[in-house]
Parts: sequence; structure tokens; C-alpha cells
Amino acid sequence: MAVRGVRGATTVAANTKEEIISKTEELLRALVTRNDLHADDIASVIFSVTEDVDAEFPAVAARAMGWIYTPLFCTREIPVKGSLKSVIRVLMHVNSDKRQEELMQIYLHDARKLRPDLEEGGSRYYSSE
Repeated sequence: MAVRGVRGATTVAANTKEEIISKTEELLRALVTRNDLHADDIASVIFSVTEDVDAEFPAVAARAMGWIYTPLFCTREIPVKGSLKSVIRVLMHVNSDKRQEELMQIYLHDARKLRPDLEEGGSRYYSSE
């Protein structure tokens, strides 16, 4: 079994605790569901946020989902001029027998703009919004 990386991102409509937790949970649930993962499969998770997202740690959402033993780390994204704002990014390290290209990378809401290259390969998942 290999350790694989699964990426995803979402955006928040407002810099509030509730919005950060809600959108992070939505993203984590999509990543887990689409990749048929369980909490025990997740080796660790790195969250990054743009500098305008600071009302709560995204890791709080994972803890609320019961991921109490999973190592979680939050950091700030590099503030590149002109880059998309209000973004929460996730890098999950998972134990999986799947090949890297079989794993689904999930980009929700305005974060879909971050990886237009994945659209053609069918590796994207969109929210209904």
C-alpha cells in the first residue's frame, strides 16, 4: 500500500468561523466520499488558507468530523498578487492501493478556477453551486 496525495480546495463567501468550518467540512466529505476513504486511511492533512481567511483554523472542521487522531496542520498560502482570494486548500496524505491517477482531486465553488487542467480528464468534482 502506498501513501498518496489527494488535493482539493474551496472558497468561503465570508471570513467567519461558521463559513470556514462549513466549507472545509463540505470539501473533506467530498474528498472522502469520492475517493472511498475512511478516517483510518488518512495519514495526515495539510490545510492552507489565503491571508484573508483567518477567523478559524480549517482543521477545526476535521476535528468536529471525528478525526481526533489524524495529524492536522494549518498554514498560510503565499500571497501572490492577483491570485484567487478566500481559498482553503487541502492536501491529504492517504494510504491507498489506488494509483495516483485513480484518486479524485476535488475543487468546489470558485476554487474550480484553480485547476482547469483537470476538467478534461474527469478528475474534477463540482458542487451544485
